[in-house]
Amino acid sequence: MKVGLEKLENHEGTIVKVLLDSSATGLFIDREFARKEGFKLEKLRSFLLVKNVNGAPNAGGAITH
Repeated sequence: MKVGLEKLENHEGTIVKVLLDSSATGLFIDREFARKEGFKLEKLRSFLLVKNVNGAPNAGGAITH
């Protein structure tokens, strides 16, 4: 599926292919992709742990921004 992403500060956008997870409880974007595309990243006050379906910690680590 293709969706549009828009930067809040200047309304520049891009169209990307995405994989949607109907049981996800939030929306996330890859940090390196966001940096490459020039999206502003803000560090979270506390990080979010990411676990796989089997309960093991995700190899990508916690969500920090």
